[in-house]
Amino acid sequence: MRRSRSSRALPALSALLLGLSACLAQAPAADAAGRPSGHDGASSTAVADDAYWTAQRMRAARPQDDALPASPAGSLPVPPSHPFPGLPQVGTFFWTDGQNQARSCGATVVRSPVRDLVISAGHCLIHAGARQDLAFVPMYHDGLKPYGVFPVRTIYIDQRYYTLGSGKGARWDYSLSRLEPRADGREVQDVVGAFDLMTYPGYVHHSVRLIGYPGYSDTTGPEPLDCWSSTRRYTSTDPNAPGDFLEIGCAGYVDGTSGGPFLVREAHGFGVIGVIGGYHTGGDTPDISYSAYFTADLAQLYAHAVHGDPPAGPAAS
Repeated sequence: MRRSRSSRALPALSALLLGLSACLAQAPAADAAGRPSGHDGASSTAVADDAYWTAQRMRAARPQDDALPASPAGSLPVPPSHPFPGLPQVGTFFWTDGQNQARSCGATVVRSPVRDLVISAGHCLIHAGARQDLAFVPMYHDGLKPYGVFPVRTIYIDQRYYTLGSGKGARWDYSLSRLEPRADGREVQDVVGAFDLMTYPGYVHHSVRLIGYPGYSDTTGPEPLDCWSSTRRYTSTDPNAPGDFLEIGCAGYVDGTSGGPFLVREAHGFGVIGVIGGYHTGGDTPDISYSAYFTADLAQLYAHAVHGDPPAGPAAS
């Protein structure tokens, strides 16, 4: 297990944004790591996180994912992937877990009126309470952080994913995170730009770009993987992971690539139609990857994040 055009969604999401922009309350939200929020706190936290995440620590980070079992790839075309320096809008979360081990997972900046929103897989961040120094590094590669470090302020995950877990809740395996500004006070979208978040994008696409950060333990500064392929609909027959998912064939997407985006071209850049995760937290082989299908549930989560509503969380025991 990993990590992991019919665009009627985009106008709908734009309409949602117009309605939200009139009522946005820019009050500080609860911090995912228990740190003070707000712009004054953000600057000091960003400085501390920037200093903490040295090239050595980032290179030593291990993927959040479990080891992949071997399984046949099936008949889906599997183009090769290749390493590249990356895109400014796509990067990596870094954090330290309860065993003092650095971890990582991919994420992408999505366009929003609050200009501080990124999308990733839900299984990457579902246990956020155990994470320390949690921050996003755009276009991380080769031990570098070319656009600085953005601490994570608040994490939004669908309540059903908390309740059902990564198996029966696989169709809600996505997360949205609000970031604090960089140390100089600039929001992430103002620094690197953003991609449109597309709900109900359709399952069949003939030209999809898949980007993922591999978690190789023997490398000295991995670059992300890049691959162009096609997607189709996959209906799960596993009762412990029900739902319909986006499926894509791209070779070599090993542990660590969870949260990486499925991108389609738009007139002004790319749109995000999926993130590596969903079915079996992204797949059972490095050559076939999955994403939860983006529906109105994600649009509603987006609305909560943009408005700064209190996030969901694990049910009280």
